[in-house]
Amino acid sequence: MSDTILVLGGTGKTGSRVAELLAERGQTVRIGSRRGRPPFDWENQQTWGPALQGVTAAYIAYAPDAGFPGAAETIGAFAKYAVRNGTRRLVLLTGRGERGALRSERALRESGAEWTIVRASFFNQNFSEDFLAQGVRDGLVAFPAQDVAEPFIDVHDIAEVAVAALTQSGHANRTYEVTGPRSLTFSDAVGEIAAATGRSITYVPISPAQFTAGAIEAGMPHAMAGQLTELFTEVLDGRNAGVASGVHDALGRGPTSFADFAAHAAVSGHWSP
Repeated sequence: MSDTILVLGGTGKTGSRVAELLAERGQTVRIGSRRGRPPFDWENQQTWGPALQGVTAAYIAYAPDAGFPGAAETIGAFAKYAVRNGTRRLVLLTGRGERGALRSERALRESGAEWTIVRASFFNQNFSEDFLAQGVRDGLVAFPAQDVAEPFIDVHDIAEVAVAALTQSGHANRTYEVTGPRSLTFSDAVGEIAAATGRSITYVPISPAQFTAGAIEAGMPHAMAGQLTELFTEVLDGRNAGVASGVHDALGRGPTSFADFAAHAAVSGHWSP
């Protein structure tokens, strides 16, 4: 496929890597964001047409989350609009175990597109590039997960799966449930980060209410903090503890281990004080 590929959320954790891999493969990439050229805004449908001009495939990373209220309706409307305007292939990122995300997946499947769904577990990079990174730097990671296990997924693996679905045959109308190779508790994960950095880092489980209050204190809007807490309460109840084969199914190789992620992030300076 030599035509333009639109990457929505192209400045985010997965989208930026999808865009980079596509460019390395010689694809013409258009970043879909409010600062893109042309700009793209989920809340302004007038921006959808210009962003889709000449686009044959699109990666959809919905912000803030494909499982949040209203996401399914917006994703469904965009997908149908894209198909009407000639975009044949759509790849959607969703969260594993989210009831709301299942509605977004259904909206994509009903759009008439050649669709692929990448259903991901909790990101490794939440510890290095997002809301848990500062806790790692401070030596104290506080999060509302007790001893639940999670097969953390590396976003580089997500990006490679998405790029394969965007550019290769054989991935149409498939759902890839992507996880890491083994399940760890959050305490285990923080322990592996401590080993990689050579520092003492403690994990402290907190209540959902404490997490919400801390997020608000850090500047997150009240509604967003509440929705994020509800999401974590939903998906971190043990339902996602099992390992899935999506990375191998899509790429023919195993997923990146959490230990390898931690070693790379430590060398890269993500957790430097």
